[in-house]
Amino acid sequence: MSAVQPTPSQTVGPFFGYALPYDQGPDLVAEGHPGAITVEGRVLDGAGEPVPDAMLELWLGETGTRRALDRTGEGVSGFGRCPTGADGSYRFRTARPAGPYLAMLVFARGLLRSVATRVYLRDGPDPLLDTLDPARRATLVAEPVGEGAYRFDVRLQGEGETVFLEF
Repeated sequence: MSAVQPTPSQTVGPFFGYALPYDQGPDLVAEGHPGAITVEGRVLDGAGEPVPDAMLELWLGETGTRRALDRTGEGVSGFGRCPTGADGSYRFRTARPAGPYLAMLVFARGLLRSVATRVYLRDGPDPLLDTLDPARRATLVAEPVGEGAYRFDVRLQGEGETVFLEF
């Protein structure tokens, strides 16, 4: 008689095409919005390979708020959702946050629940960043790649793993 194999755990995907599409998608602000910025990057696994079926949410303002005010005082969507492409890429267009960071949730195969992180647009004094050694701190700071454009890669595990937060 052969040994019984354990049943795999339930994970968060891949099922994103069914109940999770969001009409505004990755655009928290409209094209041409004053001061709009883009945040783009890739989601990578522990071997550095792209994760083509992940989904990211970006939150502007207080997490849990679907509407927010940008620095100009104009109302914007406080929330965007973006699936990754075949190469693990994603892109959001948003207003510059009033604080130093944007909140990000990552959903991907193999995760039992989403993981949360922050996208800091600059490195500077911060209660969370100040607790991290320089290598870990760097995983939370987006790299400026042009006028109003930032690159932020998410590494799910392994060398250079992004710092994830527990709430």
